[in-house]
Amino acid sequence: MMKQPFPYFGGKAQVAHLVWERFGDVVNYVEPFFGGGAVLLNRPSWHKVHTETVNDINAWLTNFWRAVKADPDAVAYHASDPVNELDLHSRGDWLFYRRDYADFLKAMRSDPEYYDAKSAGWWVWGQCAWIGTGWGRMESRDTETVNRQLPHLSGAGIGIKRQLPHLGDAGRGVNRKLPHLGDAGRGVNRQLPHLGNAGRGDGIMDTSRKEAITQYMRELSERFSAVRVCCGDWKRVCASDTTTVKHGLTGVFLDPPYAIDDRANCYDDNDSFDLAHEVRDWAIQNGDRMRIALCGYEEHDAFMPDTWECYRWKANGGYASQGDKRKDNCKRETIWFSPMCLQVDMFSTVSTPTPGATLPNERITP
Repeated sequence: MMKQPFPYFGGKAQVAHLVWERFGDVVNYVEPFFGGGAVLLNRPSWHKVHTETVNDINAWLTNFWRAVKADPDAVAYHASDPVNELDLHSRGDWLFYRRDYADFLKAMRSDPEYYDAKSAGWWVWGQCAWIGTGWGRMESRDTETVNRQLPHLSGAGIGIKRQLPHLGDAGRGVNRKLPHLGDAGRGVNRQLPHLGNAGRGDGIMDTSRKEAITQYMRELSERFSAVRVCCGDWKRVCASDTTTVKHGLTGVFLDPPYAIDDRANCYDDNDSFDLAHEVRDWAIQNGDRMRIALCGYEEHDAFMPDTWECYRWKANGGYASQGDKRKDNCKRETIWFSPMCLQVDMFSTVSTPTPGATLPNERITP
């Protein structure tokens, strides 16, 4: 089990162990909305992993996972700089306003082996420095109205907004969020231990910290060595028997954008408030032949069959706790488990399939 390399809005690390209790050691694991990868990274180490396929439509996120799998040292090199506000915005401009963005996106979604290590390193560095959601949605460049985020400058808290004086062409009365610069850190920017006698500083970055980040990226690379990382529509990795049941007993973790109005936009132009209903319909149709976990709020309550187990849980507030409405949202988290999932007896460590569920066929070699 490993920690996520970056904070991710709506991550499921808190309940990952519950998912694996109900999935068990499935032969084939598919995650169409991968995000920060908390569930996969928290898979029990004793599992005999056979096939794992993950997917996300966010090209920057997918590029990170591919790059760290293929070239962890290069990603670590570009991710190990100290947090700097000017770098945060200049690198964001380079990443998200790059002239070859269309070519980058096309390559990510058409070539399963394509990646850009520099973009991956800068992206994860910024993802850890940025407060809340929105890294990747750089604001308007109108210097009179632009709202920018500042790094967190102390260990006292996060999400601090302050009004800055006019600084020339940067704009007037700009509200910026501070990048996270305190010792608490986040993701690859968190405080890491000294790993030896290689030195305590090289004028740019503490050498031991660079070594720690490099080692961590190598561990991630090892974990992802056999994981297939796709970028595109969710149906590409789970709507066909070729990618699911033909591999054997299959577990599918579904965490689509929630179909509610009072949530953050998670996928920019690809965000959808209808997608969750499409995903739910697919899950119900396949719940008797796969171990499926479907995440959401109350939008699925009226549609889920009685044979599905409903599990309510309370998420940690995180940045969502800054607003009263989002603070209430953390109490609405729900996971529905399909009839094929294992039932967990609170008085026993033994898990058994839900009564009446169809037992899986023997594994078929694809």
